[in-house]
Amino acid sequence: MAEDAPRRQPTLDEVAERAGVSRSVASRALNNAPHVSRAKREAVERAVRQLGYVPNPTARALATRQTGAAALVVSGEDPSIFADPFFAQVIVGASAALEEADLHLMLCLAASDRGRKRVAELLRSRGADGVMLMALREDDPLARMAEEAQMPVVFGGRPVASTPRWYVDVDNAGGARAATEHLVSRGRTRVAAICGRLDTEAGRARYRGYRDAMLAAGLEPFPPRGGDFTETGGAAAMAELLAEQPDVEGVFAASDNMAAGALRTLREAGRRVPADVAVVGFDDLAVAQIADPPLTTVRQPIEALGREMARMLVALVNGQDPSPLILPTRLVVRSSA
Repeated sequence: MAEDAPRRQPTLDEVAERAGVSRSVASRALNNAPHVSRAKREAVERAVRQLGYVPNPTARALATRQTGAAALVVSGEDPSIFADPFFAQVIVGASAALEEADLHLMLCLAASDRGRKRVAELLRSRGADGVMLMALREDDPLARMAEEAQMPVVFGGRPVASTPRWYVDVDNAGGARAATEHLVSRGRTRVAAICGRLDTEAGRARYRGYRDAMLAAGLEPFPPRGGDFTETGGAAAMAELLAEQPDVEGVFAASDNMAAGALRTLREAGRRVPADVAVVGFDDLAVAQIADPPLTTVRQPIEALGREMARMLVALVNGQDPSPLILPTRLVVRSSA
C-alpha cells in the first residue's frame, strides 16, 4: 500500500483568515508583540489550535522585530504643520487604516538638523515597522535616507528628483489643468498662477498643468509666482501680481489657503470676485466653502491619500509588493469663478 502523502502545513495567512484579522496582527499575536487586543489575540490562538499551525522559526525571529507602530514623517519647518487642515486630514486617513492593522501612528517632524537626525536614527534602528514620508523638497536629505533604509518606506507625493518604488500621489497636473481650463472657459484670457513652493513636486506639477492649459488655449502663461501654500503667502503674491499685472482677469492658486489670501488682497484692492478677477483654488478644504465668495476649487481626496499610504505600508510590512497609486482630482464649481 502506498504511503499517505505528507500533510501540507497551514500558513500564517490561513491562520489570519480563520481568525478574521490581518496577517500582521496574526504575526504579532503569535509572537506576544504589543498593541494586539485580547479578543484578536484569543482569535488567533483559537485558529492556531484548529488548524494545527506550527510557526516557522525563521519567520518568528523576523516577526519579533516588529514594533507595532508606523511613523508619518513630514519635512517641514513649523511644528504647527500637523494642525494644518491638509495634514490633519492625512492623519485621519492614515490613522484609520493603521487601526485596522492594529498599528499605532507616530508623528515626526524633520524641521531641523536635529529632527532629521532623529528620523535617520528611526530608520537605522527600525524604531517602527515602516515609515510614510511627506512634503519632501528638492535635495531633501530624507529622500536619500529613505533609499538607504532597511525598512518599508512609502512616499506621500513624489520627490522632485526621483521616482520611488512605493508612493501615493494625486493628479496635480491634471487638476491644475482643469482649473485653468475652467477660467479660460469663462472668457478669461489673462490668467496668472500662484504656484506654491517650486522646490516641491506638487508645486511644479500644478504649474505645469496651468501652463499646458494656457498654451493649449493659445494664451501666454504668466511666469510662476510662488506663495508657499499659505494664506499669508497667497495674499503677498496677489499683491505683487496686481502691482505688476493690474489687468489680470483670472488667478489659479495652487492651494485653497493661498486662494483665500488672494481673495483678501483682491477685496482690499477693491477688485470684485469674480466680476473683475475670477479665482480658483486647489484642495477643497473647509476654507473653500466659507470663503467670500465661496471658492471654486480642485478637490483632491486628502483623507484617502493618508489612508492609501497607510494601506500600502501595511502591505509592505506583510511582505507584499504593492504598485504606486495616483488618486484622481475633480473640479468643484462655486461662486469665485
